[in-house]
Amino acid sequence: KIFVHHASVFSFSLCVCPANTSLSVFVDTRAVLHCPNATSNVLVVTWSVIFRDNTSCIRAYRTDSNKTREKTCTDERISWDSRPDQNFALRINPVAITHEGYYKCEVVTPDGNFCHGHHLQVLVPPKVTLSLGENGTTVCWAVAGKPAAQISWTPMGDCHTVEERLGNDTVTVQSTCHWEDRQVSEVSCFVSHVTGNKSLSIELNQGNYLCFFFFFFFFLR
Repeated sequence: KIFVHHASVFSFSLCVCPANTSLSVFVDTRAVLHCPNATSNVLVVTWSVIFRDNTSCIRAYRTDSNKTREKTCTDERISWDSRPDQNFALRINPVAITHEGYYKCEVVTPDGNFCHGHHLQVLVPPKVTLSLGENGTTVCWAVAGKPAAQISWTPMGDCHTVEERLGNDTVTVQSTCHWEDRQVSEVSCFVSHVTGNKSLSIELNQGNYLCFFFFFFFFLR
């Protein structure tokens, strides 16, 4: 007998997926994961998910009874993309960092089992800021990005870069630079990240120029 009711889901012999793909999606967006195309009548479709924290979720659909089952699926943001009798795809909306993991769809047919796995990675764009620091330094931040961003400067200076890993697996990168004994009036911080690059510029010695302006103004009075 092919189907056995077990632990609130339809269980059957598992297959090792020959096809796996890596999928990167932005946080707070919508993602749709698809099942393999079956060449004959579908009997059962099962989504098995293992999240990054090793928790799991199983959703199954049996075509002959038009019934769905699930096990330990408490996140309402993960659901069938539409009705499972019309579309076997799984939808995540909106995507969160906690949704990272391995998503496997297995389709049971009279001709055998077919499956496809998705390694889901969630990307988080960092918040980029640039400001003048203490003792003539300039500081560039790439805050809470995933993965960590890379920071470079134009022109190159004497720089020190540190990373801080946050509890949600995002990373804040801070780069502090100074340009000693060099005639540099403006610097640019370039942040490189898989979600997109960003460049910010700032003028140096603004305070010195301002003091010179007031001194010159009052001297002429």
